[in-house]
Amino acid sequence: MAKEKKKKTPIPFRLNFMFFLIFILFSSLIIRLGIVQIVYGDDYLREVDRTENDVANTPVPRGKMYDRNFNPVVDNEPRNAITYTKYPNTKTPDMVKTAEILATLIEKDTKKVTIPDKKDFWILKHPKEAEALITKSERRKVTEKKLEQKNLYKLQLERVTEENIKEFTKDELEVIAIFREFNSGYALTPSIVKNKDVSTKEFARVSEHLDEMPGVDVTTDWERTYKYDETLRSVLGKVSSSEEGIPSENIDYYLARDYTRNDRVGKSYIEKQYEDVLRGQKTRVENVMSKGEVIQTNTLTEGQSGKDLILSIDMELQQKVEKIIESELWRAKARGNTYLLDRAFVVLMDPNTGEVLTMAGRQYGRNSETGLTEMNDFALGNITTSYTIGSSVKGATVYTGYQTGAISPGSAFFDRKLDLAGAPKKGSYSDLGYVTDVSALKKSSNVYMFMTAIKIAGGHYIPNRPLGINREAYAIMRNHYAQFGLGVRTGIDLPNESVGFKGVDMSTDGLLLDLSIGQYDTYTPMQLAQYASTIANGGKRLEPRMVKEIRNPSDEHNQLGSVFKSMSPKVLNELGGKDVWIQRVQEGFRQVAQEPGGTAYKYFGGKSYRAAAKTGTAEAYYDGPRRSQYSAPVPTINLTLAGYAPNNNPEVAFSVVVPWVYQGKPADDINKRIGEQVMDAYFKIKEDRAKGKSDPDKKAEDTQ
Repeated sequence: MAKEKKKKTPIPFRLNFMFFLIFILFSSLIIRLGIVQIVYGDDYLREVDRTENDVANTPVPRGKMYDRNFNPVVDNEPRNAITYTKYPNTKTPDMVKTAEILATLIEKDTKKVTIPDKKDFWILKHPKEAEALITKSERRKVTEKKLEQKNLYKLQLERVTEENIKEFTKDELEVIAIFREFNSGYALTPSIVKNKDVSTKEFARVSEHLDEMPGVDVTTDWERTYKYDETLRSVLGKVSSSEEGIPSENIDYYLARDYTRNDRVGKSYIEKQYEDVLRGQKTRVENVMSKGEVIQTNTLTEGQSGKDLILSIDMELQQKVEKIIESELWRAKARGNTYLLDRAFVVLMDPNTGEVLTMAGRQYGRNSETGLTEMNDFALGNITTSYTIGSSVKGATVYTGYQTGAISPGSAFFDRKLDLAGAPKKGSYSDLGYVTDVSALKKSSNVYMFMTAIKIAGGHYIPNRPLGINREAYAIMRNHYAQFGLGVRTGIDLPNESVGFKGVDMSTDGLLLDLSIGQYDTYTPMQLAQYASTIANGGKRLEPRMVKEIRNPSDEHNQLGSVFKSMSPKVLNELGGKDVWIQRVQEGFRQVAQEPGGTAYKYFGGKSYRAAAKTGTAEAYYDGPRRSQYSAPVPTINLTLAGYAPNNNPEVAFSVVVPWVYQGKPADDINKRIGEQVMDAYFKIKEDRAKGKSDPDKKAEDTQ
């Protein structure tokens, strides 16, 4: 019997090959680890220990505003505040936990919590339920790149129901409100969580628990305060809140200038115009970070409050002028035929410097909530609204006549109504007989201005015949008026100034005559004041200014810092021509106010301050806020007054504009009454201050 051989079970080739591969892979891994540790070990250790430096800016209080007598006008009221700084490695659950702790320490208003805020928070607090709101097919689409990951979150938000978000208690809503503020901030930049009505207890409680709430801090914030309430508020402007931050329409402009999105900035007028100096210099803080955590904070530069503005405005005078306007508006409204009257304006300026002493405007209206009538600040109307100003413009017409050679000093015309071809007769309020350039201003002759305009235009007056005027005369007269500031920007240091409106229909001869007496183009009250100032100072058109000085901030409370910049008078142009020309216009203005027969003599004759003035009455059409209520234009009367005092050494120029005063009869002299009382008030205040009678409570220390 053959011996049976014992069988051997061979190891499959594939298994041997697999062991070989494993050996190779482990060998490679060991070699790689060796290289990392031996060759690159030090580099990786340095990377672990590497730090990053991130610089953040902390806002400072804005500069203050004072009037020309150093009385505080706009100040900063310090307020306790609670802030939150988001660090780069902060996780959302940690932020929620911090918000929950903070909610137990403070009262937080929940009015601004929106439905999307509630849905966001519900998803955070209910992750499993939120996951169930997304289907498997929708997740598959994300894997297949048919749907973006962010779209899944949008679907979750849409599918959170009202029932879900109704579950939140009052305490949870406070947490949501706080968490909302946390999320509104930017990395390493403190954002305001609460800065209004932070009680002493809340401030103390939060201070005691800062270690439990990473990113939360307590500080002192500020709020703009206005010492004269609503006086001049529309001109002082507004500042955005910490919640608003930079207005969206200006965001690129400010971000390019090292602002952050939640910075407070000037939104309008003086606050906006002088933003660069009012904003101050932020505190620059360097945050040293390692592994995503702040390990050290270094102050690079200390912050400095914004510079202070010394306004040209005299607030005591401003308030008195506003009271005069209000009193006269109420008085006029009590009469008949004044149903369209709703506003009046007064500008006072120094004709030697261009400084605006008063910029007052009041508007009559009804309170939308109570229905009661009230007077509101409308000082802005002095630069943003324009009106036909009537005969006040005649000084510019006479001077234009001199410059163009149409008339010369002493030229006379016979004042009687003109018979124009195909048009109603045009004339003065009565036939005045022979008038010269000076007496034409004194008596406010329309015919003299008509004849001057006809000559400027190269025309000839023959009763019932065309005048044959050159249409270029409109541009000629407007260019000359612009030398006085009429129909052009005055250059005042405020945005959004109107230039008025120029009539566009030049088809008939009579419209050029209307232009010559201020009944065609429209002008602002500020332009009228600049015009009066130009005549007062002998022919220099000065740029009006609302700011007199810029001062460095002071470390001492209630004291002013050193002068950073003084605003010098800026001459925009000079009239040119012979001295006698402006002297003749000045004499006409003097006679208007100081001689019997002058149109303002009743109100200014015999005054010790010796005013010079020109009155204006314009036949206009109502174009105010109620225009849509009328099917056809409503005829109305605008009343104006421009002048200066004293006539021999002018120190104040003024304009008064009262549009839409009356419709039909009886007439009214509200412009002259306002002008008289305003000038009386100006010189009375000046006299009282000279005698030391000014209110001591309104004086501030001048530390020059």
